[in-house]
Amino acid sequence: MTDTDIPAETSAAPDQPRPVAESGERIASLDFIRGLAVMGILAANITVFGQPFVAYTWPGGFLVPTGDPEGWLWALQFVLIDGKMRGLFTLLFGAGLYLFLEKAWERGRGRGLQARRLAFLLLFGLIHFFFIWKGDILTSYALCGFAALLFVRMQPVKQIILGLLGYFLGALAFTALFAGMVAFDRMEPTDAETAAQQVEMRATKIQSIEDGEIETALISSGDYPGLVAHNFAEHWSDPLVFVLQLLFETLPLILIGMALYRMGLFDGRMPAHKLRRWGWIGLLGGGALSAVIAWWTVSEGLTYFGTFLAFVGLAGFANLPMVLGLAALLSLAGMRASGWLAERVSAAGRAAFSNYIGTSVVMLFVFHGWAAGLYGELNRPQHWLVVLAVWVLILAWSKPWLDRFRYGPLEWLWRCLTYGRTFPFRR
Repeated sequence: MTDTDIPAETSAAPDQPRPVAESGERIASLDFIRGLAVMGILAANITVFGQPFVAYTWPGGFLVPTGDPEGWLWALQFVLIDGKMRGLFTLLFGAGLYLFLEKAWERGRGRGLQARRLAFLLLFGLIHFFFIWKGDILTSYALCGFAALLFVRMQPVKQIILGLLGYFLGALAFTALFAGMVAFDRMEPTDAETAAQQVEMRATKIQSIEDGEIETALISSGDYPGLVAHNFAEHWSDPLVFVLQLLFETLPLILIGMALYRMGLFDGRMPAHKLRRWGWIGLLGGGALSAVIAWWTVSEGLTYFGTFLAFVGLAGFANLPMVLGLAALLSLAGMRASGWLAERVSAAGRAAFSNYIGTSVVMLFVFHGWAAGLYGELNRPQHWLVVLAVWVLILAWSKPWLDRFRYGPLEWLWRCLTYGRTFPFRR
């Protein structure tokens, strides 16, 4: 989401906290990458907009035949989309967090203002989670953003080292955990205690399926109040349950994003030939490793615990090189991008907050029973038709809106809340 691109009122006092001026202070590559990332987030999330959450990793969670009997569409999305778009978005959040602080420091403010901003982001995230879609990432960004404030004065190299250590420690831990679960699931129990432990572990799968069945009934029937009540009753702790993922993925990526911004990745201070070389190394190397993981998971039959091992554990080792490679290559592309399509992608990035929440709202109308009622009805290829249609919508509205208004509607609201005053909206 866009972080600092609000033009200041000309009447503001020099020392009054205010957002960054729109002209001359924007970083074009950030807008461009953010636009691609917010569109990619939809491609990553489309399965759990239209199917139960368990179907995100495990094709067996689909309520209809997946349209992908051999699993190669699953593999293609795993290699190119899943984890990469979320990682890229998180990296940009870290960059934007530090960019906001830079401008606040120039005006005599700093972490206190950023903390206020993150508090309102947390509020937006919780509303999104409970009332719109429980795949929200804003809550995790806000919580990890508070933690990241403790490290903003750290030297960029140390931020990168700390981020890499945290990230790969998490990847190792999750890989060991789920590899153990895969091995334990395949064991032939030799005693009653082992058999009971297997039953207990497999119960997590049954619980996920049963929760999906409850939500399917609520969504398909159009019982929106019942769905919200279910979220509060059964999923109120979900944003905190994934605390390990927050500490070992989201927070490390935020720290790395802050460091890369400070080192000039996004504004042309890094040599282009180095960005190009290391970008391709990360993208192709990580992509090859991701392809191997996908091949193994498909060859093993896309089992419940096997897909979790691939997504939550092994993928971490492939995703980070790809995310960093994409960031480098797209930074180069963003600094040179021109033409109508690039302008619309950048506009989508400037309104990324509105596009992220807005996409979830559109999905309510596509899938819920009180509207089009397509929940649980579409297979994987058909989901991609929905993705393409919403991409067109994002590209169609963002630029005309920003031609008339200074920022997206939610960007404006967030900034007014952050600074405690109303900013001009229309151009």
